[in-house]
Amino acid sequence: MHLSEILTHHGEERKNYFNAVAPPIIQSSNFAFDSIADFRTALGDELGHHLYTRGNNPTVEILRKKIAALEGAEDALIVASGSAAMATAIMGNVNAGDHIICVQNPYSWTKTLLVNYLSRFGITHTFVDARDTKNIEAAIQPNSKVLFLESPNTMTFEIQDLKACAEIAQKHGLVSIIDNANGTPIFQRPIEHGIDIVTHTGTKYINGHSDVVNGIICGSKEMIQKIFANEVMTLGNIISPNDAWLIIRGMRTLEMRVKKSFESALKIASWMENHPMFEKVLFPFLPSFPQYELAKRQMSGCAGLITVFLKTSKIEVAEAFFSKLKRFLFAVSWGGHESLVVPTAAFYNIPGKEPPPYPVNMFRFYIGLEDADWLIEDLEQALESI
Repeated sequence: MHLSEILTHHGEERKNYFNAVAPPIIQSSNFAFDSIADFRTALGDELGHHLYTRGNNPTVEILRKKIAALEGAEDALIVASGSAAMATAIMGNVNAGDHIICVQNPYSWTKTLLVNYLSRFGITHTFVDARDTKNIEAAIQPNSKVLFLESPNTMTFEIQDLKACAEIAQKHGLVSIIDNANGTPIFQRPIEHGIDIVTHTGTKYINGHSDVVNGIICGSKEMIQKIFANEVMTLGNIISPNDAWLIIRGMRTLEMRVKKSFESALKIASWMENHPMFEKVLFPFLPSFPQYELAKRQMSGCAGLITVFLKTSKIEVAEAFFSKLKRFLFAVSWGGHESLVVPTAAFYNIPGKEPPPYPVNMFRFYIGLEDADWLIEDLEQALESI
């Protein structure tokens, strides 16, 4: 199916709603039936019928169909946040006493789930440097059930060889799960490499307008049905029909937005690499990136995220640079229209909190949809000021 078909037409049965070009928001929480037979059928298959919006809502269903088609999956679920998607997918495939293998330096809430939450139920974990698949095999235990990947990862963009990881998981009977928020299905389709479950924080590029928090789980019909019947229906971590509609709207421009963000980020990262005030620049599609060849082999692009290290060891200098930026918003998250910056220095000196495992001179930039040269001007003036 062509990408344009998925983003603008797939899943939208316009004849069912007056041939309206934009799908409607079916806000109803409840759905009625004409007969006991119809009611009984819906009760036996809530994922495939409209019974109650905690299960399957018509507007959310349109979004599910689009997302599944984008990822090349048989089905998908839309949940309340990216952390909910990750947690739901993992919890749906472990029991008390099981073991999880996870990439090192994952998203903070993935780490929290493994270290603080699942450990309460006797579920253990091992963090590995999955850039070398030998480390994955060495971490496998008799009770290992899940291999959790994040490629590229959140801050330093470490990449895993997805095909090799999938083969290891299949060989040892592990369920492979990946956070694909960085690559998006525009640039990377992990299911084609053999990965079992793909998750997203759809808050980022999928929605793309900084106005909806949501998460995505993609996989086989059997896997999605299992997770739906247990974790989703029990915990009720769903999104509203209105939020689903906003995401459908955002997806119409998904391809254009992610490509613009990537192209601008590549230009800015190349400029940063040649500036004497930066000692190191991390971006998967720079030839200097340690895993550049792997990035090119399994991705056609990546998120507009750049991590840089300012040439200083002083937190005061890092804060001075940060405070001089005028065209980047100081905010977490990414994937919207607006460019952002997160300075590691901001996470230092917070009462009651340990500092992050990153130096004070580290910054993560997100490049949005503004003009790249306009953003470079801002970076130049901020660097000149220090």
